[in-house]
Amino acid sequence: MKNAAELYDEDFYAWTQDQAASLRLLARQRWNGPLDLENLSEEVEDLGHAAKNACLSQIERLIQHLLKLEYSPAEAPRRQWQLTIHDARRELHRQLTPTIRRLVETELPELAKAARRAAALELADQDGEEIAKRLPPLPDYSLDRLLDEEWWPALAADTSPM
Repeated sequence: MKNAAELYDEDFYAWTQDQAASLRLLARQRWNGPLDLENLSEEVEDLGHAAKNACLSQIERLIQHLLKLEYSPAEAPRRQWQLTIHDARRELHRQLTPTIRRLVETELPELAKAARRAAALELADQDGEEIAKRLPPLPDYSLDRLLDEEWWPALAADTSPM
C-alpha cells in the first residue's frame, strides 16, 4: 500500500477519498484536537469529486466535438472544434488520475449519450435534422482513442485536422 505522500503525487482523487476516510475515522475515535474533522473530511472529499467531475465534463465535451467534426459537412466551425478537442485532451492529460480513469471508463457510455444529444442539437441547428439523425445512437470511442492526440475521426468534410 502506498503512503499518503505517494498517493497524493500519483492519484490525487484516490488521495482525497483516503484522507476523507481517515479524517472520519479520527472523528469516530473522538480525537480531541482543534480540527473540525467532519467538515474537513467533507471538504477534502469534495476536492476529489470536483477533479472527477472536471474530467467527466471534459470527456463529454471531447465526444461532442469529435461527433460534430466527424458528421458535419460545415467548413466554418471545424477549426474551432479541432481546437476544442485539442484543449479537452490537454486538460484530461493534466487531470486524469488512475482512479478517475477507471471511473470514466465505467461512465463512458452515459457520457457518450449525453454528448451525442448535445451534438445532435447543435448539428440540427447548423446543418439540419438529417445530419443530426445520422449520429450513431451510442458513439463508439474508446477512452484510449479519445485521449490519443494523434487520432482524429474520419471527417465528413475531408479536411485534415491540425
